[in-house]
Amino acid sequence: MPLEEYRKKRDFAATSEPEGSGEKKKPVGKIFVVQEHHASHLHYDLRLERDGVLVSFAVPKGIPEKPGEKHLAVHVEDHPLEYADFEGTIPEGEYGAGQVKIWDRGLYEPLYWKEDKIEVVMKGERLAGRYVLVRFRRAGKDEWLLFRAKD
Repeated sequence: MPLEEYRKKRDFAATSEPEGSGEKKKPVGKIFVVQEHHASHLHYDLRLERDGVLVSFAVPKGIPEKPGEKHLAVHVEDHPLEYADFEGTIPEGEYGAGQVKIWDRGLYEPLYWKEDKIEVVMKGERLAGRYVLVRFRRAGKDEWLLFRAKD
């Protein structure tokens, strides 16, 4: 079950986050969303549609906008596609408690997607260009580096 970890962490009677239908939707392209998340610490969540879910990364310092600038990105549990439209407040006491709002959204073109490296071209309202995620094994199993590549 691709969303099992996501669902285990949440009480859907208490939070307005989408549970996710699990139904395959007709693809409209490869969507991405960046959500500004005011939890215990402000961070940004980068979510990339793949295989019917949003592959998700928490990016503490935000999405780098200058080529060569590198930021830590921590791979977290996959989220349902419906999360791409989620904005609201996750209640106190719930996993990820705090305010969530959409910072950017759009489509992306996958150039390369393997176990240790993901390369995409973002076509969003704020972000446009080539971005690369590279697994940062020395730091931890779920830690990656995210950087804006030269076009």
